[in-house]
Amino acid sequence: MSLKFHPESVDLDSDRIIVKWGDGHCSPYENKYLRINCGCAECVEEWSQRKLLDPATVASNICAEDYLMIGRYAVQFLWSDAHYTGIYPLQLLRSLCQCQVCFPGNSG
Repeated sequence: MSLKFHPESVDLDSDRIIVKWGDGHCSPYENKYLRINCGCAECVEEWSQRKLLDPATVASNICAEDYLMIGRYAVQFLWSDAHYTGIYPLQLLRSLCQCQVCFPGNSG
């Protein structure tokens, strides 16, 4: 696996998740942003890929309480709303980064 998709560390706090990648990149994710981008079968319809999760139903103060590394390919976050089924493949997680380097139009 490329160092680009290998997390060196995952830090959780009440506002965000910070992933430091093997290639030196640092990705800060707002908790709610990652939660509403969950791709599990409860959140996304399998065949059509239609989102089932209404972002308005996710509390603004949601946080990841813990995480598990799933093999060498994904991270599973254990959310404060008791949603534990979402697995974020590392390549997807990296693609969700909205830092200024990855998403230059982002002002936050």
